[in-house]
Amino acid sequence: MGAGLKTDIEIAQEAVLDNIVDVAGRIGIEPDDLELYGKYKAKISDEYIERIGKNSDGKLILVTAINPTPAGEGKTTTSVGLGQAFGALGKKAVIALREPSLGPCFGIKGGAAGGGYAQVVPMEDLNLHFTGDFHAITSANNLLAALLDNHIQQGNELGIDPRQVVWKRCLDMNDRVLRNVVVGLGAKTDGVVREDHFVITVASEIMAILCLASDMADLKERLGRIIVAYNYQGNPVTASDLNAVGAMAALLKDAMKPNLIQTLEHTPALVHGGPFANIAHGCNSIRATKAAMKMADYVITEAGFGADLGAEKFFDIKCRMAGLKPDAVVLVATVRALKYNGGVAKADLSDENLTALQAGIVNLEKHIENLHKYGVPIVVTLNSFVTDTEAEIEYVRKFCRERDCEFAVSEVWEKGGAGGIELANKVLETLEKKKSHFKVLYEDNISLKEKIEKIASEIYGARGVAYAPAAEKQLEKLEELGFGNMPVCMAKTQYSLSDDPVLLGRPIDFMMNVREVYVSAGAGFVVVLTGAVMTMPGLPGKPAAYGIDVNEDGVITGLF
Repeated sequence: MGAGLKTDIEIAQEAVLDNIVDVAGRIGIEPDDLELYGKYKAKISDEYIERIGKNSDGKLILVTAINPTPAGEGKTTTSVGLGQAFGALGKKAVIALREPSLGPCFGIKGGAAGGGYAQVVPMEDLNLHFTGDFHAITSANNLLAALLDNHIQQGNELGIDPRQVVWKRCLDMNDRVLRNVVVGLGAKTDGVVREDHFVITVASEIMAILCLASDMADLKERLGRIIVAYNYQGNPVTASDLNAVGAMAALLKDAMKPNLIQTLEHTPALVHGGPFANIAHGCNSIRATKAAMKMADYVITEAGFGADLGAEKFFDIKCRMAGLKPDAVVLVATVRALKYNGGVAKADLSDENLTALQAGIVNLEKHIENLHKYGVPIVVTLNSFVTDTEAEIEYVRKFCRERDCEFAVSEVWEKGGAGGIELANKVLETLEKKKSHFKVLYEDNISLKEKIEKIASEIYGARGVAYAPAAEKQLEKLEELGFGNMPVCMAKTQYSLSDDPVLLGRPIDFMMNVREVYVSAGAGFVVVLTGAVMTMPGLPGKPAAYGIDVNEDGVITGLF
């Protein structure tokens, strides 16, 4: 098992990359349509995206997963490997992924470039600064914050109530001490003293706006609608009121363009935008997905974390807003993760345990049931580990077939595209045999509470929703302000179907606890914070940053 001897970064660094001009040329993109960032990264021009608008759409395949566990699932690895497998079969395929955040890169999770022999490259560039999109988003977010505080300092013509400022600063780093801060301390010229907060960049509304905006005009319109604060009369104050839109848009001009890189096997990959799925909407940009569908016959995209978060938001927010109709869903699981859900300790996951598999497979079962509600054909894939036994694989195969799901084993981590041929053929067969009848879970015209309760009961399996008094008031206010017809973006732990991260498997008879609700008026959805989920994560006791280094030749080690 060659991949087992090498780390992901070693595999990526040993790869021979094609010049990005050649990668683009193979799917019909001319050199003039690229804005190069060195030899292996490029942005795609607005002119090209406009020109391909008349092309017919390729098939859209969503890759999602069961709830993540320390055992690992390999959702991005599967997305990349499936794209490589399509390439190996001679199909014209493009992958459309999110950009990784520096927060998890230096925290617990590591990067997000795939793994083994199914990675997008250059891996180090992608996981670190890439093409500067996140820096642009951070800058635009913090420019708005600076203009807001400056307006209050310079006479506060808009009558902003400093106790009702809702716009938060952001940083693309896990930094818990910035969650709750006081700004404006010092002399009178240093600003008005008030409580402030930071979120991680991927939770910024600017990130959501960038990912949902169709073009520059739409971007500016959305930026203008951002609510930054409320005045003394309780009315919203927007970014447009602060005259911030033009400067913010200027900072985001290049970040709006999708980035093109390649896989280890030179499959084109559009990597653009990166909202977290547990605290934001969890999908890459609409521009990148739509452009990919005009470039290729098959587009493989993914949504963050488990299907209860990423897929639900992909369907109910992204597809609703963009008019997308996915053709198939690939649901990723591992035998190890299912056994972990069945109560097996991480150290014992290598042992065959059909009893634990039977107990833990209820997590997969719930995700299958949920995805069926959206009317999209499902292929379940087991991301293969060397410790999986034939009896365990056969048990999962039979379980899926009994639930009207196609099934395939994926060995892309170990074998790259060749290890994804079975999965690719199963997806192609499903696209041929089964028509998608995609529909969203809820209609726009029901109340915010009804939307929250529908997701909580139908997707999470909760018996009800408990609202904190503050959340009750916020919901009432948002309905009054006319935001009741927006979809909801549920901020919830990724580790459980419930809002309690320790409840594994398929929890029943639990309440969802809503503690705060606010509107992202520019993005066009209402954010609902449940349980103890944080919009600014912290670092663990031993951050991944401890293991990252660079040598005298500029070679980076320790990224994963």
